[in-house]
Amino acid sequence: MNFFWVGFYLIKKEELVLGPFQGHVACTRIQFGRGVCGTAWKNKKTVIVPDVNQFSDHIACSSETKSEIVVCGLKNNTVKFVLDIDSNKLNDFDETDKKYLEELITHIL
Repeated sequence: MNFFWVGFYLIKKEELVLGPFQGHVACTRIQFGRGVCGTAWKNKKTVIVPDVNQFSDHIACSSETKSEIVVCGLKNNTVKFVLDIDSNKLNDFDETDKKYLEELITHIL
């Protein structure tokens, strides 16, 4: 996929805590409902952001991030983790990415 940042955020108490990742160290803790990751967790669904500068509550962990997709790891209707993928290109994610990343997540759970 050649994206510059990919990582898992694990749920610990009422926040997301950075788990395994590839790329530069990013935000290590994210509150429920905050940013793209926290919004995906709150809504229990994948969020695609074509331009992070247009997402009103985007948390800028890296100034290089231009677009983002966050996929929830759901088990028994409970989010166990989120997969966060950032790109340094605008509008780099689409419904095909969503479909296959959501399928990939089912194999991780």
